[in-house]
Amino acid sequence: MLRCADGSLYTGITTDPQRRLRQHRGELKGGARYTRSRSPLSLVWLEVQPDRATATRREIQIKGLKASAKESLLKQFKLAEEFS
Repeated sequence: MLRCADGSLYTGITTDPQRRLRQHRGELKGGARYTRSRSPLSLVWLEVQPDRATATRREIQIKGLKASAKESLLKQFKLAEEFS
């Protein structure tokens, strides 16, 4: 998930997160239409999946969440990170 300048979250899949973030920022060709006008600032969530099919299913699941549920997911991750 990317945090955009307007505070929104963008969810997508990739095999190369650093390259994809640069694409979304306009540094490389190929960013998503959603991020062109919202200026993605940072990568805030990353999950590794075993294959593309699993990644796509998880992407759909996350995209189906309300913004508040996505924020809760991020908070849980930050709490878990603090205790590890």
